[in-house]
Amino acid sequence: MSDTGADLLRRAQDAAAAGDWKGSHDLLVLADKSGLVSEAELPWVAQVAYAAGHLDHAIAAWERAHAAALRGGDDLAAAGAAIRVAMHIMFDTALMAPVRGWLARAERLLDGHEPTPAHAWLAVVRSYERLLSGDLDAAPSWAHRAVELGTRLDAAAAAIGRVAEARCLIISGNIRDGLKALDEAGVAMLTGEIDPLSTGVVYCEVVCALQALAQHDLAEQWTRAMERWAQVSAVGSLHGRCRVHRAEILRLRGACAEAEVEALGACEELRPYLRRELGWPLTELGRIRQRRGDLDGAEEAFLAAHEGGWDPQPGLALLQLERGDVAAAASGIRAALEHPSTVPSKELPPNTDLRRAPLLDAAVAIEVAAGELERARRAADELSRIADTFESKALVASAALAGGRVSLAEGRPHQARTRFEQAVRLWNEVEAPYETAQARLGLADAHRAEGNQPLAELELRAARATLARIGADAGAERELPPHTEKQQDSTGEAFRCEGDTWWLAFAGLGVRLRDLKGLRYLARLLAEPGREFHVLELVAVERETPGTTSAGAQLDGGDSGPLLDAQAKEAYRRRLTEIEADIAEATAMTDLGRIAQAQAEREFLIRELSRAIGLGGRDRRAGSASERARVSVTRAVRQALARIRAHHEPLADHLERVVRTGTHCAYLPDPRAPVSWEL
Repeated sequence: MSDTGADLLRRAQDAAAAGDWKGSHDLLVLADKSGLVSEAELPWVAQVAYAAGHLDHAIAAWERAHAAALRGGDDLAAAGAAIRVAMHIMFDTALMAPVRGWLARAERLLDGHEPTPAHAWLAVVRSYERLLSGDLDAAPSWAHRAVELGTRLDAAAAAIGRVAEARCLIISGNIRDGLKALDEAGVAMLTGEIDPLSTGVVYCEVVCALQALAQHDLAEQWTRAMERWAQVSAVGSLHGRCRVHRAEILRLRGACAEAEVEALGACEELRPYLRRELGWPLTELGRIRQRRGDLDGAEEAFLAAHEGGWDPQPGLALLQLERGDVAAAASGIRAALEHPSTVPSKELPPNTDLRRAPLLDAAVAIEVAAGELERARRAADELSRIADTFESKALVASAALAGGRVSLAEGRPHQARTRFEQAVRLWNEVEAPYETAQARLGLADAHRAEGNQPLAELELRAARATLARIGADAGAERELPPHTEKQQDSTGEAFRCEGDTWWLAFAGLGVRLRDLKGLRYLARLLAEPGREFHVLELVAVERETPGTTSAGAQLDGGDSGPLLDAQAKEAYRRRLTEIEADIAEATAMTDLGRIAQAQAEREFLIRELSRAIGLGGRDRRAGSASERARVSVTRAVRQALARIRAHHEPLADHLERVVRTGTHCAYLPDPRAPVSWEL
């Protein structure tokens, strides 16, 4: 090796030691192209590539390490590399057909050898492959084997095996033993004997298991612990995954503005790693935006998740319900329940009762709105049985709210009131203000149906105060008592933010509205009549980003490059070959479920390749920052104008005449009739 080669590798090692994963990866790529990376250094190259956000590079390096070990006759090293390939594909892409192929290679290589750490890791990955594929008979035995072998041979494998064992126990309904197993996995992790990547996997898996069980208090405790750890130790996708968990907790606690920031950040951080599972943070982003009243933004997130191969239900159906399209909402939620998604997910439980619970909760609200009370009753009863099985306060609260909605719709207000009161109490104990407010809205309806208007107004006002405090928009109109006036006489013109609400006054009429992003954009335009704002400047101001100018050329960094780089496209093609082999094997075994799963994975990869490659094989480019901002700002302003029109038509008429949107936005009032805004 030349001095230059030795210097490159030394600098790459120093950069990695300092946590500069990008710098280390860039140096290693340069060294590798020059033929300076030895076969023995490929596992290190893989680890650096993964930490730097280059999943396909990491997998390719492990594949090369596997091939090199085969050439050298080292079966154990080749098996270990094959297992690492399978692990990355499973945890970051959830494509099970390639995982099965690589595990089969590892099993053949390990056959006849005494147990080694590779055997323990094989059991870990096989337990998750079976769990994610819905094979709840085989998954527990593989998890038990991972714990047994890992305890003797590899502590990290044992810890992850314990989490897999815990998830199997929980899904089977053995909650107490499952929670105990999660605690054991956590204790083993806290000893500091496990490598950072495995530690992060255990943290993430523990939180995912608790979130699926709706054990939000425990999930929050582990999320905080994961956050503290992630600040100094997270590598690869783990920091982004931590941000999704934080967004979930913030949404539950009512901090939706902070939750949206975390979810957006998670989407960006996870984009280099996740494939279909990018739908996980996108769906969370949709739920947060929907709660904030940003229905267009929520739809954008849900549809992006769907386009990526993820099932966005029940969020999409609830969004359609909120927009008044009851038929579409009912169709969507029924399809989700009757034909559950077969897409494996490390983040969500397989197609079991836990995965049905949020669908059933949404189905009750939708079917009641559709007048299909028998369907609503069946969904509420099933949700109640699930809540009893899994002993979760949040699930019991959800079932109580669902039961109250059905009882009220069936004309039994006394029973409805009892269930709504239970839901209010339990959601309050869970510290979920939005859900508590929704239960109070139901309780107000029950009081009104019983003829108790004073109590109905009391609950309505309590719900309204809670929703205003957390910046939630859903139910804003319904929460106002019938006799409350939304408009007031006013002198002067105002467009003023007052905490979580806006005071808008024009043409002698004033109205108070909840905060919306589009209202903030409009206020910025009104502050400087005649000035053109580039959309990126509006977005930057909204995010409090300093030092941004209005010159589009300076703001727009161009497009984001090809949707898939050359290595990613080649990786997709390799995965397609592996999927074809899995389909052939499953066909020979007449394994219909495995065939369907593999075919769905093939369709996903083909769709992704088609999206990234245009005519003549040319790369399609990711959209520019300017274009994305234009779409976002225009959508937000239109939504704000629609909200204003619902409460103050003269003001909406004025703004629609004088506000221009596009790449450059401006407020251009008639100079013959100037308006002096109080901002």
